[in-house]
Amino acid sequence: MNTLPLYVVDAFTDRPFRGNPAAVCPLREWLPADLMQDIAAENNLSETAFFVPAGSEYEMRWFTPRREISFCGHATLASGHVLMRHIDPSLTRVAFRTQVGVLEVERQGEEIALRVPAFAPSPCRDVPPVVAAHLPPSGGEVLAAREKYFLVLGSQRDVEAFRPDFDALETLHPYGLCITAPGDDVDFVSRYFVPSFGVPEDPVTGSTHATLVPYWAQRLGRTSLEARQLSRRGGRLSCRLEGETVRLAGRAVTYLEGTIRLPD
Repeated sequence: MNTLPLYVVDAFTDRPFRGNPAAVCPLREWLPADLMQDIAAENNLSETAFFVPAGSEYEMRWFTPRREISFCGHATLASGHVLMRHIDPSLTRVAFRTQVGVLEVERQGEEIALRVPAFAPSPCRDVPPVVAAHLPPSGGEVLAAREKYFLVLGSQRDVEAFRPDFDALETLHPYGLCITAPGDDVDFVSRYFVPSFGVPEDPVTGSTHATLVPYWAQRLGRTSLEARQLSRRGGRLSCRLEGETVRLAGRAVTYLEGTIRLPD
């Protein structure tokens, strides 16, 4: 029977059962896409990351329980954690080749820093009725970037009290909905919903912060920001806009190290 290593890592947290869990499967060579999809569905986490060696770098792909996606921040950070903590502790930096370019992960003391492309949002001119229906009576700004809609609300309390219609949001495929507002004890807060990918609410989302950081940096007039994602598990990110890239830093904790047994 063939076997594969499997890690489950809680990203953007310093303790288990918080942050965003990601499954990480290091490979020697690529598996068939349908098998990777089956593994991701069996793991039933928001994302499973697979990577293979590519010279001094690695190639990476991500799968939700339903389909392959083009970009996932927290599973990339989790993969860097696995490489630098479990596979080769002498590493302090790794680079992953992905559909959105080369993503660099670097160990900095107890934190891991991930650099991703900055995807600044644009005002949404044609707001879908499903998104408009989620605006509060007081209104809000609607933005769009890379298959995501963003609602900018008035306060952290608005974000905490937000109640999405998951059935309606499923019709937005392939788009997800992110809500954000100024934070009480951080610069900004957010939540992210993407039920069409099998993820009703994502615990902590690196890819949304690739857009949130440029937006809030411009609005607040500074490039270094502290952020919190207000899911049930929750997570905190230290963010910095660096030209055309966003640096996201946080901790990661290994929850599980095991073996996948594949059928012959």
